[in-house]
Amino acid sequence: MQLDLLPRERTTASLNLLILLGSLFAGLLAISVVFALNGVNPFLAIFYIFKGSFGSWYGIKETITKAIPLILIGSGLAMAYKAKFWNIGAESQLLVGAIFATWTGLTLGPHLPAIVIVPLMFLMAFIGGALWGMVPAVLKVKFGINEVISTLMLNYIAAEFVKYLVVGPWKGETKGGYPYTDDLPAQAILKHFPYSRISPVLLILAVVGALILGWLVYRSRFGYEIRVIGENTHAARYSGINFFRTSVLLMAVSGGMAGLAGAGELMSIHNYLSYPESLSAGYGFTAIIVAWLARLNPSFTIISGLFFAGIIVGGDAIQITMGMPAATVNVFNGMILVFLIMGDFFISHRVRIRLRSAVHA
Repeated sequence: MQLDLLPRERTTASLNLLILLGSLFAGLLAISVVFALNGVNPFLAIFYIFKGSFGSWYGIKETITKAIPLILIGSGLAMAYKAKFWNIGAESQLLVGAIFATWTGLTLGPHLPAIVIVPLMFLMAFIGGALWGMVPAVLKVKFGINEVISTLMLNYIAAEFVKYLVVGPWKGETKGGYPYTDDLPAQAILKHFPYSRISPVLLILAVVGALILGWLVYRSRFGYEIRVIGENTHAARYSGINFFRTSVLLMAVSGGMAGLAGAGELMSIHNYLSYPESLSAGYGFTAIIVAWLARLNPSFTIISGLFFAGIIVGGDAIQITMGMPAATVNVFNGMILVFLIMGDFFISHRVRIRLRSAVHA
């Protein structure tokens, strides 16, 4: 018997869905093996993960809270990955957005009403994330520097800069020596639904933003250019597409969406700038998986963002109920990502099985 891997001539929506479901099932199966090898009942562990996130009103509210930044960042990443621009720096773009929002809130917030300062902080956060995202785009197009390396390195630069700010010039006078900035003024803090941490402003921003980006990718000229670049860079250049302009704008939007997530975490959850790991629970990296599970469709990140937010919340639940380490969630996410990438291969390729006798003949 011989296995041949052949390119698929065409794909269908049903085939994509079938491969997606198969990838998720294979990922869950692999995770179950890891759980079993560590002496944990895999069925019970997976049950507690989803029960902790979707089995109670508290779990559902926390899942939505954590889904909001994942949807914001994931939709921007899906857009970038559609053009095969591998943005691994959403974590830094989130942090820079939070920096811009913090400066705006602390400097202008005390003098402006909520109806002015809140949109202004979001705008500044988007600009900050966009500017930070444009850096690797310029480096790639003008100097040929690999965007995976540049975006990854920018994560460390942004994180260290945040640490410098909170222990240095922005260290709050009202925080008793702790490495935090002063609290944002009351008018710069977002309101929540009763008995939850869900900001209606942020929720609407995330959902509407993902839908707009989905329309932009599949219904606009800019989105057409993005898809052409992703399919064939040389064909895009030959057809007259301005590769530099499109790449820079693409990363501005992708980075800006991450910047909005940073402002949202700052204005809704924390209310002051602190260490990077406190501000973001690894949202910039988890959103990579969110984008892949959405099949690089920004609108579908609404669903995939909820799914992975549930895994984050459920991971906290199994730490309590089963005594499992916090790294379990990272293992879960990593396994899912590996099998999603493998699934992408089978979307573009098919397997043909031939008997050796037929091969020789």
